[in-house]
Amino acid sequence: MSKKKANNKPPRQRGIKLWIEGARLRTLPLAVSPIAIGAGAAAADKSFDLGLALLALAVAMFLQIGVNFANDYSDGIRGTDDNRVGPLRLTGSKSVRPQAVKFAAFMFFGLAALAGLAIVLLTQHWWFIPVGIASILAAWFYTGGKSPYGYAGLGEIAVFIFFGLVATYGTAYIQIGRFDLNALLGGTAAGLFASAVLMVNNIRDIDTDRHVGKRTLAVKVGKKWAKAIYLAMLWLPLVILAPYPFIYPVTIFAWASVLLVLPATLIVLTARTPKELILALKLTSFASLGYAILLGIGLAAI
Repeated sequence: MSKKKANNKPPRQRGIKLWIEGARLRTLPLAVSPIAIGAGAAAADKSFDLGLALLALAVAMFLQIGVNFANDYSDGIRGTDDNRVGPLRLTGSKSVRPQAVKFAAFMFFGLAALAGLAIVLLTQHWWFIPVGIASILAAWFYTGGKSPYGYAGLGEIAVFIFFGLVATYGTAYIQIGRFDLNALLGGTAAGLFASAVLMVNNIRDIDTDRHVGKRTLAVKVGKKWAKAIYLAMLWLPLVILAPYPFIYPVTIFAWASVLLVLPATLIVLTARTPKELILALKLTSFASLGYAILLGIGLAAI
């Protein structure tokens, strides 16, 4: 083994830390948010089921970690992450063998499928099986395969659908068993926040993505319009929230999320370097979590 390779090889004691970092646990608020709103919608309907809600949470969290590893693997073998500014990637940094990262991705997809199957068996809603398969395929082909849709500017749309509408509405539906307006509006809000997180991530990486041919939405529309779209995604959930305190008074506390939305807005408007946007990404993610939990509690408190 060459000296250079030896120096690049991570110490064994960093192994677990590397895998935790690769799982990107900071993205888990985006998995929790739709479940919190969906559970709140079910509680408002007096249909809350703790077991089903926890299984939905397991599906969302396993899928989130799975897509993180899948993204790490696919971007890494393409060389997209060779000059990234954000946190370390296992494959791109050559800290872990690509096949091991790919295996981790499918292991978590499998765990998500098992939790989803348990939901189907308990609820007898068999049509959730194709929904689950579509969710896993969307997670893999975001950056995987020969023509990943994440490289064609469609990532935000997919995130809005699967981490917003599908996750929130699905969580409510397995408990309520019928259409629910709160789940639909809440899913829209959760999807907008999730899309905003991806958008600010892509604004940060816009130069490196353009260099490697990754045509994200930010690359396609340019930085100025990408920031405008991000701000719309960030503030529209508060527009959705506006009438809620008149119907569900306790949901007024969800307005506390503006304390995170406002600084994220200022950072994105004034940032001059990609590194400055890392904080905006974190603030957006936690704004989503705070909004969702407080909205869910507010719905349940009626």
